[in-house]
Amino acid sequence: MYLPECTSSPFKLTFMTTKDIFHETYSALSANKVRSGLTILGIVIGIGSVIAMISIGQGAQGSIQSSIQSIGSNLIMVMPGAQRSPGYQVSAGRGSSRTLTNEDAAAVIANVANVTAVAPQLSGRYQITAKGTNTNTSVDGVTSSYPQVRDVQIGEGSFITDQQNTSLSKVAVIGPTVASDLFATGTDPVGQTINIKNLQFKVVGVTLAKGGSGFNNQDDMIYVPIMSAQRYFAGADYLSELDIEAADQSSMTQVQNDVTSLLLSRHNISDPTLADFSTLNQADIVAAASSVTSTFTILLAAVAGISLVVGGIGIMNMMLTTVTERTREIGLRKAIGAKKKDISTQFLAEAVMLTFVGGVVGILLGIGIAYGISSFGGIKTAITWQPIALGFGVSAVIGIVFGYYPAQRAARLNPIEALRYE
Repeated sequence: MYLPECTSSPFKLTFMTTKDIFHETYSALSANKVRSGLTILGIVIGIGSVIAMISIGQGAQGSIQSSIQSIGSNLIMVMPGAQRSPGYQVSAGRGSSRTLTNEDAAAVIANVANVTAVAPQLSGRYQITAKGTNTNTSVDGVTSSYPQVRDVQIGEGSFITDQQNTSLSKVAVIGPTVASDLFATGTDPVGQTINIKNLQFKVVGVTLAKGGSGFNNQDDMIYVPIMSAQRYFAGADYLSELDIEAADQSSMTQVQNDVTSLLLSRHNISDPTLADFSTLNQADIVAAASSVTSTFTILLAAVAGISLVVGGIGIMNMMLTTVTERTREIGLRKAIGAKKKDISTQFLAEAVMLTFVGGVVGILLGIGIAYGISSFGGIKTAITWQPIALGFGVSAVIGIVFGYYPAQRAARLNPIEALRYE
């Protein structure tokens, strides 16, 4: 218990020093280690949860952005199908209509400025077989410009050439996932034959792994000449998608507007709201995805933050209990000259110390959880300085906010009544 030192006068008292405050705080919190530990645990769980949840959200945001950017650089995608009509939220037949043709692709490359390359596509999903094995995957009819536009690299063999396209060659380039599904380990897929819709295609190349999952797995793809796909699979000259690479990011809006105007003119459509196609800007997709994941991150942090409030209430409850238990001590301090400021500072320091210790441990716990999830849970996380700074700031604020009322209550105790307290 702190007793002010006397000098030459019995009534001349010195103020509590910082060293005294730390000493008294340590002594008070150590007096009941179990209660202090349980109170700190509430803050640890709260801070740790917030940091872990924010790390998961930021990791998801980075992963989605990387996935979108990996499909190409400065990419503009044109999809066939009517745009949204008034009163409807879903576009009619988008991606499945037959409103884009090879001539549209040729017109874009010939008439739109700042276009580096154009890659028309015809996509379908088929059952693929090869020497007793089979898989169901996407088959894309493409041209030689596809690797440039969609950032595809060849690991073995070569990609589809213009000559193979014009000659309707039955050749295919497969992804590494398809290669592992159809061919035994150690077998070189290049030169092997696969069956697509009962037609034999010779494998001429294997792409490098890019990653992905589900229907968006860029490794689980087969590429064939687009004219072969139109002749043997679709039986018509139409496209399921038209990918355009702009010269640089600053020209993407100009290219998108010019492509829209050109296609409206070619399709004899005067009202843009009645367009039989739609365009997607890669930058807009990234921005939309970032907005969604940011909202998701905030939601996760808000849910985890509820435990912080609960932890703060636990601190207030402990401090109020401590004030009641130490009523006689408070009365004795006041009787020998301690001021309200000394009493309130002491109890506020105890509350802040609880949250500070809990904040430090909680930050370490949150970082550990994030690393654990990333290493063993298969979910990418991103640990940055923002959630760590947030952890320190929140722990300090909780200590002050939830410790202020108990500290003021202790400071307002009447010393005579406090000394009489049993």
